[in-house]
Amino acid sequence: QVQLVESGGGLVQSGGSLRLSCTASGNFIRINAMGWYRQAPGKQRELVAAISRGGSTKYANSVEGRFTISRDNAKNTVALQMNSLKPEDTAVYYCNAGAQISIGEYSGWGQGTQVTVSS
Repeated sequence: QVQLVESGGGLVQSGGSLRLSCTASGNFIRINAMGWYRQAPGKQRELVAAISRGGSTKYANSVEGRFTISRDNAKNTVALQMNSLKPEDTAVYYCNAGAQISIGEYSGWGQGTQVTVSS
C-alpha cells in the first residue's frame, strides 16, 4: 500500500553534511508519522528522528542538535539534514512512514540508503 524511496546517502568526511530524502507513494488516504531509522553492522535498528503530521519532532540523544527532520505533507516527503557527521553515524538509514489506508494503519519501510562517515 505504501512505497518509500530514499535518496541522498553517500560517503562524507567527519564534520561534513548530508541530506537524506524519502518520498511516499501508493494507495493510501494520508501519511501520518514519518521517521528515519538506522542500522549499523552488528547493531539493532534504532530510531534517529521522527516527525508527526503536525510537525512535532523527536530525536535520538546521539543526534540532537546535529540532525534536523522535516516533511512536506503535500508531497508526502520527509527529509533528514545531517550536519557535523561523525564516524559513529555510519549506518544504513531507513525511511519509515505510517499510512492510513482503507482498512486501518500500515507501516512501510524504504529499501535503505548507506551513509558512511570517514574519520
